[in-house]
Amino acid sequence: MVVNISEITARLSGIGLAEYESRAYIALLKRNPSTPYEIAHASGIPSSKVYEALNRLVEKGIVSAVDEGKKRRYIPIDPGELLVRYKTSMNALIDSLSDDLNQISSGSDVSHIWNIAGYEYLMDKAARMIAGAGKTLLLSVWKDDFPLLELPLKVATRRMVRIAVVHFGPHKSALRQIFSHPIEDTLFQEKGGRVLALVADSNEVLIGTIFSDNRVEGAWSSNRGFVTVAEDYIKHDIYIMKIVRRFDRPLVKKFGGKYAKLRDIFRDEEE
Repeated sequence: MVVNISEITARLSGIGLAEYESRAYIALLKRNPSTPYEIAHASGIPSSKVYEALNRLVEKGIVSAVDEGKKRRYIPIDPGELLVRYKTSMNALIDSLSDDLNQISSGSDVSHIWNIAGYEYLMDKAARMIAGAGKTLLLSVWKDDFPLLELPLKVATRRMVRIAVVHFGPHKSALRQIFSHPIEDTLFQEKGGRVLALVADSNEVLIGTIFSDNRVEGAWSSNRGFVTVAEDYIKHDIYIMKIVRRFDRPLVKKFGGKYAKLRDIFRDEEE
C-alpha cells in the first residue's frame, strides 16, 4: 500500500502538530535515532527550523533527545502510544467541556434552528436522535435512506421506544408500525427530492430534503413550533395511510389514480 505522506502530515495537524513537527516525527518513524541534520535532510525541513520543531516535539513528549558524545539524536514515541495519549486527553477535555457548557446552558432557551447541508451529517444526526430517544419516535423516510436507520430503530424498539414510520416505497423490514406510502414517485416529482423527517420524544425535530445528487437542505431544532408542525405532518400522513389501507378501491374510484383529485388542494369537485 502506498502511503501518502502529505495526507498523513495534514491529518497530524488535527491532533495539534504543526507542519514541521509532523514532518520531523514522520522522518523519525522512518529512521531513528537521527540527528537534526539527518531529520532535516529526510523531511525537507529547512535547517534553520528543524531545531525549533524538534524542541517543540520534546516539550510535547512526542520525541526524546539522546546525547551520544558530541551529537544529539532523537527518538520518536510509538505511534500507538501517541494516539492513545491524544484520545485520552481529548476524552477528558470533552467531558470537562460537556460539564461546563451544560452548566452555562442550563435553563436557557435552546430553540434555535440549525441548518444542515450534508447527507452524511443528516443521516448521522438522525441515527443519534434515534439512539437517544426514550419514549417515542415519528419518522418519515424513503426507501433509499431507511437501511441506514433500520438498525438504530431496532435497537430503540428493544428499549421499548414507541415507533411509527411512514415509508415511501416497498420494504421488507420486520419492524412493526411501518406505513407504506403508495405514491412516492409522484411526490418525488412534485417536491424535486425526497424528505426525511424525524421527531424524537416530541422534543426535537430533524427535517431534510435530499436531492438526486445527495445534496441536502435541512434543519434541526428543539423549537416547540417547529417540532409541533413536523409531528403533525408525520401524524397526518399516518392517518391517511390507515384510511388508504382500508378504503383504497373506493378512494381510487372517487379521486382517480394516485389520488390526484384528493391531492389537488386548490379545488374540490364535491363542491
